[in-house]
Amino acid sequence: MKQHRILLSLITDQNDYQREQAAAARREAGRLGALLDIVYADSDPLRQSSQLLDAIYGKGVAKPDVILCEPAGTTMPQVAQAAVSAGIGWGVLHREAEYLTDLRKNAKVPAFVVTTDQKEIGRIQGRQFGALLPKGGNALYLQMPAGIPASQARTEGMMATKPGTVNVRMLRAQFTEESALNAINAWLQLSTSHEARINLIAAQNDTLALGARRALEAGTSGLEKDYWMSLPYLGCDACPETGQEWVKRGLLAASVVLPVVAGVALEMAVRALESGVAPAQQTVIKPVSYPALESLKPL
Repeated sequence: MKQHRILLSLITDQNDYQREQAAAARREAGRLGALLDIVYADSDPLRQSSQLLDAIYGKGVAKPDVILCEPAGTTMPQVAQAAVSAGIGWGVLHREAEYLTDLRKNAKVPAFVVTTDQKEIGRIQGRQFGALLPKGGNALYLQMPAGIPASQARTEGMMATKPGTVNVRMLRAQFTEESALNAINAWLQLSTSHEARINLIAAQNDTLALGARRALEAGTSGLEKDYWMSLPYLGCDACPETGQEWVKRGLLAASVVLPVVAGVALEMAVRALESGVAPAQQTVIKPVSYPALESLKPL
């Protein structure tokens, strides 16, 4: 039987969830006897497109049988078409890709999506706000980059379920702890950062939440520092060795388990190649609160 080659394209290697995606794909490739190559886009959509087109046209890299891509920007319909036209399967991770309906009509290779309900992630965070702040208050919320649909969906979900008595102030950051440090440090320079008493800090991934905590720990002192360190910090991803561990250590009050989908997608790709049967166009895996909502104690 042919040994299938899979190319996994991830956003960055500077984020714990992305590293977990890579690790899950490696485990599944080893189990299935597939060859796996991993490339990172360094959060640059143009770099990611260039990397994938090089792979599609065989420029300096081994041609894959399937590309699995977690997009740094758009879902790259033109790149997807180029891949399928070249006889390379196409799998999208953690994004919607409506163009797949048309792409699959004449495709002789697998083309599919494996994702998580991003709005439900936000809804869970909104419910966590309510569990921790039943009397209301002010939350500081670090979003992922603008233009990332997951960021918008998580924000919409959070706003839909948070109590009306919880006011939210939003900051933008990238995917890394360093970007959270920079965002919080810049916010601390604003006079408005001291006008409203923040009662909770949340972020759209655990790395941002931890970066916010460390920035406030390093950027304040005395009673002000004690206050910031007493607040609950909420994240998302809940990888076993990072987010879940940070919750256990008390660095985060809660997180949301973002299912690792790269291994699932790789298995689907290999099974489709071996059987000739196309996988479902979209597979959605549900997130859950970590810890359970009912275990969160009000402030």
